[in-house]
Amino acid sequence: SLIAEFALYVRRKGSSARFWLTPPDDLFMLTLNTNYTLAWDWDQSAAGSDSATFTVQYAGNHSLKKRNPKWTTVCAETSGRSCDLTRSGLNYLGLYVVRVQTNLNGRHSVWKSLQFSPDKDAVLGPPSEVRLGVSGRTLDIFITDPQNSSNSSMKEHLNKLSYDIVYWEQPEDGKSLMPETTSTVANVVTLSSIKPWTQYCMQIRSRDDFYNKTSTFTAPLCAQTEGVVPWWKIFMYFLLSLVSCFLMVLFMYFSSSCIFFLQHEGDYPRLIVSDYESDLCDPVIVCSESAILVINPAVDSAAPPAGLDQDRRSFGVHLANFLLSSSGGIKNIHIKIGAETINRD
Repeated sequence: SLIAEFALYVRRKGSSARFWLTPPDDLFMLTLNTNYTLAWDWDQSAAGSDSATFTVQYAGNHSLKKRNPKWTTVCAETSGRSCDLTRSGLNYLGLYVVRVQTNLNGRHSVWKSLQFSPDKDAVLGPPSEVRLGVSGRTLDIFITDPQNSSNSSMKEHLNKLSYDIVYWEQPEDGKSLMPETTSTVANVVTLSSIKPWTQYCMQIRSRDDFYNKTSTFTAPLCAQTEGVVPWWKIFMYFLLSLVSCFLMVLFMYFSSSCIFFLQHEGDYPRLIVSDYESDLCDPVIVCSESAILVINPAVDSAAPPAGLDQDRRSFGVHLANFLLSSSGGIKNIHIKIGAETINRD
């Protein structure tokens, strides 16, 4: 009978070993401020072609001392390899135990757990925003606190939250000088011991000295300071403005002169053209000292009527007198009418 009981015991052990399920391993927390996510790994080859699911629970560390501790399920039968605990109600100053279990075809693995304290273990984030303001030769830094999962300041959880400011001069040749560091708990910081007309760059990180937690640095942010303008720059600006005004006045003067000339071009004196010569000058007739005018009447075979010769002579005399009186250059004129010639001096 003793041998039979031993054989039954071995048979039961072998049967339970065949149905033993691999639990999750490599548990770790992904955190930032008050955002918490539990992640783990699991060997899929242990399930073959079947799909395993996982269950995640947490309980307060103090409740584990009780006979029946209260476990709160956050993710039940999830197929992923992570579980978000951000909205599960974990207190930032609390201490918890978080555990995960594998489920496969109605079987369950043993629980795998880790201890988690947000205040101690959660990663602190950098400032959510940094702005720079230049006021003369001073530089104002405006820092916005890191935000929790409710978009509120992390100072609600960390009373001694402070900031490390690392700043350095950025010369034009690109070679950075030795950086300087200052710490502050204020959200507005003024750097006054810096050079005027110089570009400064800086990075800022959050700090909590209780657990010596520091965040990553923000991206570099740069700004150039101002200062008193040198006298030679003021003189140059004045000279340039004076020359500019002079050139502008000169340009306007010549432009207005050209426009005035084009508009009043017909009012200026000009040369007399040929169209007006007949209106402004008397006609000039150039004649020789003597002229001969021959009038040949039409030859008619019939004898002229009586008295016609006397009329021709009278006409010739009048014509000669008119020509002599109207032309100053003719001294002698001879008019020949037919066979008769009339001379006038």
